[in-house]
Amino acid sequence: MSKRCAITGKGAMIGNNVSHAKNRTKKRFLPNLRTIRVTLEDGSTTKLKVAASTLRTMKKQSN
Repeated sequence: MSKRCAITGKGAMIGNNVSHAKNRTKKRFLPNLRTIRVTLEDGSTTKLKVAASTLRTMKKQSN
């Protein structure tokens, strides 16, 4: 399964690890995914992988 947010679509980004000697090696920056349970309209529940930043935004919008 891909490391991608189910709501916003945020995924992995690519960058460089840079050492003190300026050697560069490839690095992946992965999103901070959390698994949450969502109750659907018909009463059933499903699990979604959502980025932590998205959860924070959702909590902020609900208040």
